[in-house]
Amino acid sequence: MSLMNSQSSPANPQRRGFLQTITAAAVGVLAIKATAAPANRPRLGVVVGVGGKETPDAAIARVHRFGLPTCQVSVGEAPPSLAAPLKAALDKYGVEATAAMTLGGGPMVWDFYHGPETIGLVPRATRAARIAALKRASDLAKQCGIGAVHTHCGFIPEDPNDRMYPEAVKAIHEVASYCKNNGQLFLMETGQETPVTMLRAIQDVGLDNLSANLDTANLILYGKGEPVGAMDVIGKHVRGLHAKDGHYPTNPKDLGKEVAIGKGRVDFPELIRRLRQIDYTGPITIEREISGPEQESDIRASIAFLSKLIDQAYGA
Repeated sequence: MSLMNSQSSPANPQRRGFLQTITAAAVGVLAIKATAAPANRPRLGVVVGVGGKETPDAAIARVHRFGLPTCQVSVGEAPPSLAAPLKAALDKYGVEATAAMTLGGGPMVWDFYHGPETIGLVPRATRAARIAALKRASDLAKQCGIGAVHTHCGFIPEDPNDRMYPEAVKAIHEVASYCKNNGQLFLMETGQETPVTMLRAIQDVGLDNLSANLDTANLILYGKGEPVGAMDVIGKHVRGLHAKDGHYPTNPKDLGKEVAIGKGRVDFPELIRRLRQIDYTGPITIEREISGPEQESDIRASIAFLSKLIDQAYGA
């Protein structure tokens, strides 16, 4: 993959054109079923972008028309002016935003060669600006009643003796502490680091509001593990989940390929059973990193697929 900015990277929540083509025709029995999910089981949602070309009202209206009760909102650079229209849209359509997501600014390269020096809070050159963006996202989330802030922290060194490791821990602590003061969780998305490295960072930061957003495909796409096994390591810290599928990388430069849910290497039946074992009742937020009619079709199929698995594990 070539150098891409934060609006165009294939693994970037601010780039993804989620629900670009979802229409009112998506409303149906499955959507109603998802909306009616009781509190003792996970609720389905989808990621939407509200910091780009589409207004908050239009973005949240798509979630509502799709019949999903939750979403995660990508807020770009999190300008304060976004808070009022976003809150109004969430209230208008009765959708709960479970997390506000931002990566901050600066170039990001989504591969194994330049990713470590460009993604997240690890790179020194962009660290301060990204911490500032996450703090703005926390303030925006507070105004909108959103209980979590979410990001990729980057390629946290697996070696705790690496001099960049304590710097990453310090940066994560600064953001998590800010979120804690705003009454929020700070969610680290899995992918660029191994589950053991994420667990070590969570423990070394030492704040009780620092948790994991388990992206079911990213561990595979980055060749860092797989989500069922990761539950043994970080399961008790999982407070958010991206439902996504993919294949392991076969080129040592590029990430693996993301595919429709059920067509990759993620063992979703076993994963949902494991979530039930730990009484996980948080959101399960669908991602599909393509655009157009196929994206809409895949998301509809994902709702049906995941709803059935949740029924089997949690009870219909």
